[in-house]
Amino acid sequence: MVFRRGSRVEVFQASSDEAWEPYMNDFIGAHGVVTDPDTSINDPDDLIEVSLQGKGTHRLPQDCLRVLDDRQGEPS
Repeated sequence: MVFRRGSRVEVFQASSDEAWEPYMNDFIGAHGVVTDPDTSINDPDDLIEVSLQGKGTHRLPQDCLRVLDDRQGEPS
C-alpha cells in the first residue's frame, strides 16, 4: 500500500511493529490525514506521520493504517 501526503487514512488495527505503544490502542478507529509519508525512503517498515482528528499528529507504523480516500483533495 502506498501512502501519499493528503491521503485520508484510518487506524484500523494495532500494529505488530515494536514502535507501537500501549497508548496507541486508543487510536484504533480514528481517522486522519497523512502529513509526511516519508516518500524519500518509501520503506513499508518506516513510520509515517499522520494527523489524527482530535488526537494530534503522530508517527505510526504502516501496518496499522488503511487508506480511506486516495484522491488527495482532487475536485469532485
